[in-house]
Amino acid sequence: MNILRIDSSGRFDGSVTRMLADHLLLTLEKRTGPLNVVSRDLASGMPHVDPEWIAANFTPVEERTPHQEETLGFSDTLVAELQAADAIVIGMPIYNFGVPAALKAWVDMIARAGLTFRYTKEGPIGLLKGRKVYLVIASGGVGVDSVMDFATPYMRQALRFVGMTDVEVIAADQQQLRGDEAMSAARLQIEKIIHKLPLRATANYAA
Repeated sequence: MNILRIDSSGRFDGSVTRMLADHLLLTLEKRTGPLNVVSRDLASGMPHVDPEWIAANFTPVEERTPHQEETLGFSDTLVAELQAADAIVIGMPIYNFGVPAALKAWVDMIARAGLTFRYTKEGPIGLLKGRKVYLVIASGGVGVDSVMDFATPYMRQALRFVGMTDVEVIAADQQQLRGDEAMSAARLQIEKIIHKLPLRATANYAA
């Protein structure tokens, strides 16, 4: 199974979303067998949409200059990572009621007409169908899917827009109020979700 792991927490040490993503992948591997994991750490730095990027993106492929192709190169890489993935694990802390800026920049870079969605008379259609998404969320005081949570519905819509509708939300929310209970609940949720998946073919792993 090809897994794309995306981390967006600004914390490298002690990050709840990073720890839960680790736990999810370990639990998934035990259940389904070896994983091929590609990791994309957005906190290491993400470019943002600018006039050059917009101009290159709206220029037909056959008319793009070498400079425009270079401008879109990183975005093309991010899209290729999604296209190659069977499942995606996204670690997302809720910052000030919304998504981290780096994760928003990632969404802007992968929402590409003709690559991840296309326009039709009936409206846009996502082109990344058939992929499972595990959205791993952590928050200090905001309850996931509460009236103060603008991050979770945004990510569901952004993923749906490019065709990824099978989204499993795993939440360690309101940690300032719930303490260790939030992390324990998220770990239990992971166990229940992964337990529903088919067991790996043990015969293939005989000594």
